[in-house]
Amino acid sequence: MLSAAGSNDTSREQKGASLIITLVAATFFMENLDGTIIATALPQMAHSFGVHPADMSLGITVYLLTLAVFIPISGWAADRFGLRTVFGSAIAVFTAASVLCATTTTLPAFAAARVLQGIGGAMMVPVGRLAVLRATKKDDLMRAIAIITWPGLVAPVIGPPLGGFITTYSSWRWIFYLNVPLGIVGLLLTLRYIDNVREDTQRRFDLPGFALCGIACTTLLYAMELVGRTDADWPMIGALVAVGAVASVASYWHLRRAAQPVVDLSALKVKTFAVAMGGGSLFRIAISAAPFLLPLMFQVGFGMNAFESGLLTLAVFAGNLSMKLITTQVMRRFGFRPVLIVNGVLAALSLAAMSLLTPSTPKFAIAVVLFASGLSRSLQFTALNTLSFADVPKTQMSGASALSSTLFQMTMGVGVAVGAIALRFGEWLHGHDAHSIGPEDFSVAFLIVALVGLLGVANLFGLARDAGALVSEHRKEKA
Repeated sequence: MLSAAGSNDTSREQKGASLIITLVAATFFMENLDGTIIATALPQMAHSFGVHPADMSLGITVYLLTLAVFIPISGWAADRFGLRTVFGSAIAVFTAASVLCATTTTLPAFAAARVLQGIGGAMMVPVGRLAVLRATKKDDLMRAIAIITWPGLVAPVIGPPLGGFITTYSSWRWIFYLNVPLGIVGLLLTLRYIDNVREDTQRRFDLPGFALCGIACTTLLYAMELVGRTDADWPMIGALVAVGAVASVASYWHLRRAAQPVVDLSALKVKTFAVAMGGGSLFRIAISAAPFLLPLMFQVGFGMNAFESGLLTLAVFAGNLSMKLITTQVMRRFGFRPVLIVNGVLAALSLAAMSLLTPSTPKFAIAVVLFASGLSRSLQFTALNTLSFADVPKTQMSGASALSSTLFQMTMGVGVAVGAIALRFGEWLHGHDAHSIGPEDFSVAFLIVALVGLLGVANLFGLARDAGALVSEHRKEKA
């Protein structure tokens, strides 16, 4: 009888953990999708608001900036108010903001709604991951991280074609209305299955740290975006970089010395976490540039329409999903260090291979290159995200999750900026302007991005040969 009762309890725990993982993956997908899905809808949105299409970039920029700025306080909020309270509130805010985005009639109002949506998204990402980390056993961490990683891989790929389809056959406003049923279901499941765990209810809010981190993120990201524009204001860029550099140094100094910092840097003392944040960030920058460059290359360089280019990028999505089927087996067979190094090189080479594509390249060959890139980026993403938390103690999970999510969001924004800067360098190299971009400009851009990804591999050599073996079960597999 006791054995049966224990078995039932274990079964309920596993079912609850699986539901939490699925819920968090769904909210991650919703949050990541809204960062890219409006890209193909910008012309129609600009027509609705009566502005130039180029001005609509504000809707993407403010969303990414808000995520980067507010993610650091998510750990404090979860510790102070509880996982269920913060995660549920984040879903509610994100859903309500989606309705506001869909009903706005002016660009300033839309930007304000996107800021509110970014605040909700900023709380969903790290707090949701924290809920998964606390509900999952170490030996099941690989599977859990693999499941919640796919939204970050899939959303940027399917966002443009999905947004183009909705915009073409309906209205751009339905892009945001689709979040409503997902948000309602997510909120109900959160209230039912996530415990309101609190780590430190007396932890003070680090206002100086929050302000310094916010200034550093905002100024540096905006400066990089300005560099990628054809009408770059260099004095403004210089001033922003200077302010951002000072704020970055000051925030690092403050976070190292504050008793209760808004972002806990203590997890960086864990070797696997530090390496995953270092070399892993460079890899994410390189990979995040691809969803930005590919649609532009297909439409501007190759002459495809938006829907055609969006459909072609689905080959990356197919590669992502295919690799998910064997990721766990690969990690158990070879371990983290060999996989990250070898696959990191392959991922960089797949980006470099995109520089060889031309308007005359058969679409099947293009799809093969994109599929191979999807395979490598999926494996690298999952391995890095799992390794990040493989050796982090439970007591440091909250701070590590907030720091990881902040850097992840920053690298996504930086990746887009790096892609724009690399493309501009290609234009300058070939003597082109914004109105005469050629396929050869994109070739230069992809080579630069590939180099950034290759630099990220160098940092991975610092890993121990058995790094993360408890999670990957590599040693057990060898035995």
